[in-house]
Amino acid sequence: MVFAVRYLWEHAEMILMQLLFCCVFAVVFYLYHLPLAAVMYPAAICLLLGCLFAGRAVRAAYRRHRELTRLQGAQELPALLSLPENAVCGMVSAGAKTVDRDYQQLISALCRRMQAREDEMADSHREMMEYFTMWVHQIKTPIASMRLHLDGEDSGRSRRLRSELLRIEQYVEMVLTYFRIGSDSSDYVFRTVSLDKVLRESVRKFRGDFIMKKLRLDYAASDITVVSDEKWLSFVVEQILSNALKYTNEGAVTISLEKPGTLCISDTGIGIAPEDLPRIFEKGYTGGNGHENKRSSGLGLYLCRQICDRLGLAISIESEVESGTTVRLDLDQRRMTWK
Repeated sequence: MVFAVRYLWEHAEMILMQLLFCCVFAVVFYLYHLPLAAVMYPAAICLLLGCLFAGRAVRAAYRRHRELTRLQGAQELPALLSLPENAVCGMVSAGAKTVDRDYQQLISALCRRMQAREDEMADSHREMMEYFTMWVHQIKTPIASMRLHLDGEDSGRSRRLRSELLRIEQYVEMVLTYFRIGSDSSDYVFRTVSLDKVLRESVRKFRGDFIMKKLRLDYAASDITVVSDEKWLSFVVEQILSNALKYTNEGAVTISLEKPGTLCISDTGIGIAPEDLPRIFEKGYTGGNGHENKRSSGLGLYLCRQICDRLGLAISIESEVESGTTVRLDLDQRRMTWK
C-alpha cells in the first residue's frame, strides 16, 4: 500500500493532467449549453479505465521494485546482468521507457566491463601465484646447497650464517604464504597432529639463535595432540619464536601449556608499547620496535592471525615494555586430546 501511494504521488502530474482534460471538456460543454451528461459518462468510463491501467502499472512497478531490491544484495556480477525488463505501463510515457532501457543497457555494459576486469585480475593473480611458487622452489635449491656447506663446520661464523640463512627461508616462505592467504584455494589438510613434534621441530630450526644469543629455553614436553594442519600450525609457531628471538637479547624463551588447551610462548625481551598492542595484527604495521628494527616487515603477525582464523585458533598477545611478551594460542579443548 505504501509503495502504491508513493508510486501514484510520483506520477501525480500525469493524473492531474488527465483530470484537467476532463474539466476542459466539461467547461466547453457548459459554455455551449450542451448536456453535461454527454461528457460525464465518457469521463467516468475514462476514469475507470485509468484506474485499471494505474493498478496494472503499480503492480508491474512493484514487481520491478522487488526484483531490483533482491539484486542489491547480489554479490556476483552475473546476477546483476539479469536486470528486469521494462514493464509496459500506461502511466509511463514512451520517452520514459526509452530512458529506462538506456539505463538498463548502461548498467549491463558496466557490469560486463567489471566482470571482464575481474577475470583479468583473476588471471593476473593466478599467473603471479604460479611465478612466485616456481620462484620459491627455485630459490630453495641454492639455500639448501648453502646449508649443506655450512653444516660441515661449527663455528661462530657458521652459526651466524645459518641464522641469517634461516631468516631468508622464513622471508621466502612468508612471501608464498602471503599470496596463498589472498587466494580462494587452500591446501589445508586437517588431521591429528602432535603438538610436541611441531614445537620440537620449530625450536630445532632456531637452535643457532639460542646459542648465539645465549638465551635459555624453558620447555617441558607434554603428550598433546590437536586436530589441525601441521604445516600451517608450524608456520605460526615459527613466526612467534622468530619474533621472540629477534627482540630478546638476554634471559629466556619459555614454552608452556595452560589448561584446558592454550599454548603460551613467552620471552624476556624489550616488549611492546601499549599503544602498539591494538594494531600489531594489522598488515604492514610494525610499531615502535619495528621502526628500530629495519628488518621488520609487519607481515609476520598479520599472517599468523589470518592462518589462525582459518585453523579455528585464537591468538592473543600480552606485553609490557622492558619486561617481555607472551603470545597465547587457544587450541580449543574440544579438538584436543590430553594423554
